[in-house]
Amino acid sequence: MADARKYDFSSVGETETAYRARNTGTVTSTPIGIKTPLEEGLDRDGLFKMHRNIEDTISDNLRNLILTNHGERMFRYDYGANLRELTFELGTEDGDYEAINRIRSAVRKYLPFVTLQTFETITTPATYTSPASVGVRVAYSVPGLGTTQKVIEVILSTVS
Repeated sequence: MADARKYDFSSVGETETAYRARNTGTVTSTPIGIKTPLEEGLDRDGLFKMHRNIEDTISDNLRNLILTNHGERMFRYDYGANLRELTFELGTEDGDYEAINRIRSAVRKYLPFVTLQTFETITTPATYTSPASVGVRVAYSVPGLGTTQKVIEVILSTVS
């Protein structure tokens, strides 16, 4: 029998033309973080929908930081802005100052790359079909990414 050739699997790949034919028009970005609120993922996301750009991820993380109250995050008791107890005080000067200080403190500790710019209180009156609600509108930027002013709104429930 003639000498058989021995091939190493790691040295055999696909040709450039075969690779280009297989990957034509398929540009996929890498998932960065899970989108909240949780939604079922589609094709490329996996189990949950994912963020694929850093600006959306930071916005989502800031929203979650503002909405989280102390004691709600496992193993990090002080995580969050702890605004629930201020719900009925928002819109007053003292309540707004306290909310600003709590948000600033939480952002400095957990998202130090975010620069807070402005704070507004949002109120909606009660109607026959929905209760009154109060929330905050926070403008921010992320200088390290070169993003200019972005705004998020967070509604705090007035109903327990």
